[in-house]
Amino acid sequence: MRVILFGATGMVGAGVLTEGLEDPRVRAILVVGRHPCGVTHRKLRELLRADFFDYRDARGDLAGYDACFFCLGVSSAGMSEPDYHRLTYELTLAAAETLASVSPNLTFCYVSGEGTDHTEQGRLMWARVKGKTENHLLGLPFKAFMFRPGYIQPLKGVRSKTRLYQIFYDIFRPLYPLLKRLLPSHVTTTENVGRAMIEVAARGYPRPILENRDINLLAGAA
Repeated sequence: MRVILFGATGMVGAGVLTEGLEDPRVRAILVVGRHPCGVTHRKLRELLRADFFDYRDARGDLAGYDACFFCLGVSSAGMSEPDYHRLTYELTLAAAETLASVSPNLTFCYVSGEGTDHTEQGRLMWARVKGKTENHLLGLPFKAFMFRPGYIQPLKGVRSKTRLYQIFYDIFRPLYPLLKRLLPSHVTTTENVGRAMIEVAARGYPRPILENRDINLLAGAA
């Protein structure tokens, strides 16, 4: 299958890219980003853009793909709700609506988060905005799946661009096997997220919302 990947320079996206390049079911990956992802591979092509809110000039580049793995996102820490809404809901829907129009049979996999509020009424701002984003994605004509991972341990050399976060991941790396035993429904890895996305794109899934347990189950079957 041919895949579009948003967010390949982020931690989750880099992990998904690694799995896509290794998986024989993925024959081509188009990485859409602001900066080069730093990876060279025969499967990989990059589409560099400054504007992530208007894709009228890129419809031809985005047409004809089988799946989109949307791993682009920002932390809500220190952000106002209007700013977070723009960089989460508006940015995601700009890409998704374009893809729905040029590739209506595409499978769209969106990285959301554990605790996302589908009612859009809860007290946590990020959860409300993520919930609104999920709800609108599920209303588009393509096949959409919402991935809600909890704690994600980076593997295979993948690193967070945020130094403080990477220190945290380095500390917890030796403890991950223990976390996996104690909290199997709340922890996963970049490898598992990537494998699960590819599996969903290839075979589908009975439910549109995948919690941590679903992600790990699918990764084990991939």
